Amino acid sequence: MPTINQLPVLNTISSGDQLPVYSPNNGDARRTSIGSLLTFFQQSFASPTLSVNLYVPGAGFNITVPTPVSNDQWMLLQPAGTLATGTITLPLNTGVPDGTSVLITTTQEITSLTISLNGATALYGGVTFLGAGTATAIRFYQPTNSWYQINADTVYGANVQAFLAVPSSANLRAAMTDETGTGLLVFNNTPTLITPILGIPTSGTLTNCTGLPVATGISGLGASVATFLATPSSANLAAALTDETGTGANVFANTPTITNPTVSTGTFTSPALVTPALGTVASGVISACTSTSMVMVTPVIGAATGTSLSTTGNQVITGTGKQGYAVGAGGGVLQATSKATAVTLNKSCGQITMNGAALAASTTVSFTMTNSTVESGDIIVMNHISGGTLGSYTFNASCGVGTADINVRNVSLGSLSEAVILRFAVIKVVDT
Repeated sequence: MPTINQLPVLNTISSGDQLPVYSPNNGDARRTSIGSLLTFFQQSFASPTLSVNLYVPGAGFNITVPTPVSNDQWMLLQPAGTLATGTITLPLNTGVPDGTSVLITTTQEITSLTISLNGATALYGGVTFLGAGTATAIRFYQPTNSWYQINADTVYGANVQAFLAVPSSANLRAAMTDETGTGLLVFNNTPTLITPILGIPTSGTLTNCTGLPVATGISGLGASVATFLATPSSANLAAALTDETGTGANVFANTPTITNPTVSTGTFTSPALVTPALGTVASGVISACTSTSMVMVTPVIGAATGTSLSTTGNQVITGTGKQGYAVGAGGGVLQATSKATAVTLNKSCGQITMNGAALAASTTVSFTMTNSTVESGDIIVMNHISGGTLGSYTFNASCGVGTADINVRNVSLGSLSEAVILRFAVIKVVDT
């Protein structure tokens, strides 16, 4: 019988080729075909490098991958329904050969998946969620003592694949299941929205918005306010107000023309009017008004106060009205030593009590009154009020800047030693 190395070489093997085998059951050598040997291996060893484990886990499961008896571990999870949480614990790192792979497949969604390292240093790219019918595959690399993501399958919803291939707005809308509206995808920087229907926004800035209808777009407006906002006329403003008085055009402070206003016991507090032209004012109280070149046409004013009043027409007082200085405008001074002694009184009106020294008959005495209200050309009106023989004196004053020379003459036939009391008022006069 020839030895094996004496047999001719067979370059191509077919399933019918024979191999010698020893059969312990028969106690002798026999032969079998290549096809029979292949069938034996397929039936006895389904995959010598893959270990498959099937689990039916519940919520909050913790399943440990067996320490590898093969290089590939397939963890097949087949829960009854969606699981909120679950943990896959990897095999202990000291018993994992280099290059070992773990494939995790689930038939139902696992909303929060934890992969525990069990001694390994890290897991790079690991998933934390698995959808129904999806899988994740990781592989161990011994030099870094770490696991690495090598594949993660995703089951796409209806029309998602079409959107990924052609990412148009229409394809995205077809893939969505809870969208609202139609048209193009919108990004937040300067979008153009066509007839959007908004709900109730909690906040927002409408800086550049246009086209908001006042009548229907703004709530909470009073009667006729929307009409005024759309057409802001004086008449529409008056219609919108509920406590106005008078009629006519709206008035602004600079050079207004007011026609026949009627002020009934009203009080104006500190208005600043610039050259207003007033019509006929029936009555009123104007307190602390400030005006420049105010032009009043036949106004009838009650008790009025102010800093200045300039008129181009007549100032007429009717009835029992008075014209003059109010309390606080005047003052008093006592002349000392002699009737020629100077006095100081910085008031527009007031009273001077002269010294009681003798003044000879047909004799004039002069004294100076210092007064900051007096200007050159002013006229001072004086009267002898009391303190001596009434009708026995004449008075005259000559005004300068801040001063006045007052002349007093005894027109009687005898010397008079009397403390004459004078009252005066400064009147402004111009020659142009």
